[in-house]
Amino acid sequence: MNQILLPPFLQPGDCIGITCPAGYVAPERVAFCEQVLQGWGFRVHRGKTIGTGDFYFSGNDAERLADLQEMLDDPGLKAILAGRGGYGCSRIVDALDWTHFLANPKWICGFSDITVLHSHVHQQLGVASLHSPMCGAFKPETEHSFHIESFRRALTGLPLKYSFPASAYNRPGLAEGVLVGGNLALLAHLTGSCSQLQTRDKILFIEDIGEHLYQIDRMLLSLKRSGQLQGISALLVGQFSELEDTERPFGQSLEALILDKLEGISIPVAFGLPCGHETENITLRLGTNYRLESAIQGYSLLSAI
Repeated sequence: MNQILLPPFLQPGDCIGITCPAGYVAPERVAFCEQVLQGWGFRVHRGKTIGTGDFYFSGNDAERLADLQEMLDDPGLKAILAGRGGYGCSRIVDALDWTHFLANPKWICGFSDITVLHSHVHQQLGVASLHSPMCGAFKPETEHSFHIESFRRALTGLPLKYSFPASAYNRPGLAEGVLVGGNLALLAHLTGSCSQLQTRDKILFIEDIGEHLYQIDRMLLSLKRSGQLQGISALLVGQFSELEDTERPFGQSLEALILDKLEGISIPVAFGLPCGHETENITLRLGTNYRLESAIQGYSLLSAI
């Protein structure tokens, strides 16, 4: 997509829908999030998949599809927030009808498994979305935190600028481009599908949780072999949480194996963006232009432009 459609930013009184297109979420995990959103001046519409369950999922495929479809079609909603991630979006994404969504675009918000929706709406529809915290991140102790505030700023169109500690592994430099990406496992999973991202001339962001080092190596190789690393303007590495190694060690650190896949690709690389499966999880407007200043001393900067 050459031109990205920006959904309208939210105004006081606008309505946010909360649905679970993937894993189960308990109603009490949604309650405080709803309270915070209402405190920001928004109305909240709870979907039918909040607190319902079908084994691992928040409902069977048909139920999750219907709940998300209803919100995509509703012109009264200005944003859709996923209750949680987990797994399940790729089971329903091909059955979604985007006709009404394109007529009245709205912000799709979430991360992890919601990477499927982010990638699909960017690649197939050319619509921006928010890589953001989900309901479980809203707690009394985080309500006024910087990362929760970043979600409010992203929703309402305020400037987004983040500084984060530089890493000795960084490749210093300056890059500008449309920011795309999300969960590495899902990006690799989407390779070869109609939801696979076109990454050329873009800043690619990756994060993940609970993977072995060899699995991360394999997923990055999937991106490399499919051409998704060639031609990117920069690589932005978020949080890789709960990393595991095998009994016989893989032999490379996370940073080393990532840089190994970029051999021969001369681009800035910045590690350590506080975005992913940790408590501090800042919001990114995927599909919009950013400026990245990667440094090896002091701080790296990421600014929406």
